[in-house]
Amino acid sequence: MIAELRREFNEKLYTPEKYARFVAALDAAAGTHIQFRHNETPVFLPRELIETMCESGRDMLRQAVAPEYLAVSDRAIPARYRVPNETACPLFVQADFGLVRTAAGAIEPRLVEIQGFPSLYAYQPVMAETYRRVYGLDPSMPTLLSGLDMESYWSLLSMAIVGDHAPENVVLLEIDPERQKTLCDFHVTEQVAGVRAMNLREVEQEGRKLFYRRDGRRVAIDRIYNRCIVDELDRMGVAAPFDWNADLEVEWAGHPNWYFRLSKFTIPFLDHGHVPETLFLDRVSNIPDDLDNWVLKPLFSFAGLGVEVGPARERVERAIEAGDHILQRRMRWEPVIATPEGPTQIEVRIMYLWFEGGEPQPVNTIIRTGRGKMMGVDFNKGLAWVGASAAFVA
Repeated sequence: MIAELRREFNEKLYTPEKYARFVAALDAAAGTHIQFRHNETPVFLPRELIETMCESGRDMLRQAVAPEYLAVSDRAIPARYRVPNETACPLFVQADFGLVRTAAGAIEPRLVEIQGFPSLYAYQPVMAETYRRVYGLDPSMPTLLSGLDMESYWSLLSMAIVGDHAPENVVLLEIDPERQKTLCDFHVTEQVAGVRAMNLREVEQEGRKLFYRRDGRRVAIDRIYNRCIVDELDRMGVAAPFDWNADLEVEWAGHPNWYFRLSKFTIPFLDHGHVPETLFLDRVSNIPDDLDNWVLKPLFSFAGLGVEVGPARERVERAIEAGDHILQRRMRWEPVIATPEGPTQIEVRIMYLWFEGGEPQPVNTIIRTGRGKMMGVDFNKGLAWVGASAAFVA
């Protein structure tokens, strides 16, 4: 978006050989082959635009923890997954924005979704710094937010994940972590915080305590960095070896209830100029005639699963019967990144840490790029100059 930086990168800094080194360096840093595509380029975003998204997201998050919304969102949490001792705010929370061009010609953000669940907090800084090192980017151009440098970022992230506990008594909980595309993030999390990824299937319960096996020892779990997506557990038919409803002697780094409270369920309740018109489908009395201008989304899904742009009427009718979808006014994302393969759209995820008693603090971004109807890497297969990326702020 910053023309001179974009031109310099495309014409002087990028080479296929550097991109190959970049991808190899990421695999080496993460200790695993990364299973999703990375864009050949980072993106260069104006500070004013980033600050607008950070503040817009904060405004929306404040609405989402107001007593009125919390009372309504109780019904979003399935009874079987309602976990006791909920925190007053989500520790890990993200707001995703696409970019549109207004009638006046300005570029403005529009909300895609809010997510009260951890994302790639450990891997994303590694990706950004690998872009910087391999392509020789300006060392003074920040990628982190709120004035953080790498040392203060890692310290803050470790505090969020580990809390006051010894790292060995904290686990990153996931279902079959070695099979997840986010394994790269799990490995970096262990590198920076000493917290290992633990397979949900292998947790042991004794009374109100949970345990896991570490280097042949049975170790108590005092805190869980929760990465289990419960609709994936349902889809796979996996039952936890403990009762989610039980009053266990464990802290949650990212309390599970916020996965439901802050989700696509939240969007229809938000009152903000950067939120597209969004409707609960089961409350729509008449299906719109112009469905090409709408997006159908399941309330609880990840990685774009179940999302349909311009859905057929029959598909909408089936979703009405299911009662767990929204219709969102389709935004035409502006292709703001000039690449050798053509103009490319971006989606910007503002990542916050929100400690109890404080305010949501923007700490980093995740960038997804694409030229199709949807932005996820799974929807742009076979294309170059698309995929996961990092933002440099200028």
